[in-house]
Amino acid sequence: MPLVTTGELVTRAAAGRSAVAAFNVITLEHVEAVVAGAESARAAVVLQVSENAVRFRCGRLLPLARAAVAAAERAAVPVALHLDHVQSDDLLREAADAGFSSVMYDAARLPYAQNLAATRAAATWAHAQGLWIEAELGQVGGKTGEPPLDAHAPGARTDPAEARAFVADSGVDALAVAVGSTHAMTTRTATLDHDLLGRLAAALDVPLVLHGSSGVPDGELAAAVAGGVAKVNVGTALNLAMTGAIREFLAEHPDVVDSRTYLGVAREAMVGAVTAVIATLARPPRPAHA
Repeated sequence: MPLVTTGELVTRAAAGRSAVAAFNVITLEHVEAVVAGAESARAAVVLQVSENAVRFRCGRLLPLARAAVAAAERAAVPVALHLDHVQSDDLLREAADAGFSSVMYDAARLPYAQNLAATRAAATWAHAQGLWIEAELGQVGGKTGEPPLDAHAPGARTDPAEARAFVADSGVDALAVAVGSTHAMTTRTATLDHDLLGRLAAALDVPLVLHGSSGVPDGELAAAVAGGVAKVNVGTALNLAMTGAIREFLAEHPDVVDSRTYLGVAREAMVGAVTAVIATLARPPRPAHA
């Protein structure tokens, strides 16, 4: 079916107190696995390409983007395309022509005033192109000379009042918040601050996004959705499934050299990871006393 927009999927999820899963893809096998997993679960999904993935693909956005668009257009479920963690303004400006309906502009490394100015400029440009834009805000430094704390650094948290001002002044359509998850976690041991998440949901009138969701246990993730998260970003979980499957296969078949054999196994493992995440997002949270 035709590509849908990220904004449409996230807005619908927020209105229904649910969340859409957004998976970061690096290879064609990632793309195929996400689409197959979403079809199996009969769920809409977002394919995300990060600036780091573009750097890995020799700095070229279009080859992977076009593969993602082709896969999405042949999918039996709604699929959107999102450009993730963009720091380069040049890359930002490639988004609209490459099939992306949304971008996550990441200026969180900058002191607050510069972060806000850069994000506002990005939002103005994005909206002029018809793009939906997400930003991220953690514990922001720079007010007394200290550097900003990355939103995924241990202990980083998003302040509700600061977030409300940031969203109003920048004009972004969604905000990724720091409530205890961390990028690139290989164990599912993150504990989220659900009280803070509730205060953020009450303070903001835009959808909330959870990054680093691979490290969040099922119960915590379901509770985060119930608490107001409308978009859940997952990347490392796919890479764990892919790498684990390849290692296991090659250990059992050390003489195999045809990459199609182990990449096929890896793709199937990622399909399983995708369906597991989507099932978790559809699961009601367990009571606090359980």
